[in-house]
Amino acid sequence: MKRKFSDRANWRRILKKSYACIPMDEPHFRGFVTLYRIHELRDPLWKEYNGRRMCLADRGYLWMQHFPRGEHFVVTTMFDDKGQVVQWYIDICKIQGLTDQQVPWFDDLFLDIVVLPTGEKLLLDEDELEEALDEGQITPRDSAMAQKTAGRLMDLINQNKFPYFDLSLNHRRLLLDKLGWEKGTV
Repeated sequence: MKRKFSDRANWRRILKKSYACIPMDEPHFRGFVTLYRIHELRDPLWKEYNGRRMCLADRGYLWMQHFPRGEHFVVTTMFDDKGQVVQWYIDICKIQGLTDQQVPWFDDLFLDIVVLPTGEKLLLDEDELEEALDEGQITPRDSAMAQKTAGRLMDLINQNKFPYFDLSLNHRRLLLDKLGWEKGTV
């Protein structure tokens, strides 16, 4: 199981970035929201889904992560340099935590859900989850919890009841304004 940190301190692709972590306690969301703006990078990050190639990280892109308190998932919303959503990426995780430096982290349980602005939904890495179980990296309980969590989230998404699509748009506006991060300035 791999521990992933929201500040991506070891992401070698990135040469210059801005990072902020904001604790939030509002009726629709309790937890941490992080912002990661890319200023300079070695080369863009591209990914292909169903034959369609997409840029996920480039100069001016903003990644926002929601770490909902008490949940077994983290939602990353990737915005392009024009503020448009590229994708929502949902990592299923065993636990979340906070470093002494107040950087949120999570222990990744391999399963991921990608939702594209077109409405297309993809459940990824079921084979990695099974392999991790077979190799003893995770317990049967971890695997069952990951599958149950992914199933619950897919149901919410399919019923148009997954709140993070709207939350990400609202929080982006709110937090960029709160931090004084005008487009391209920080």
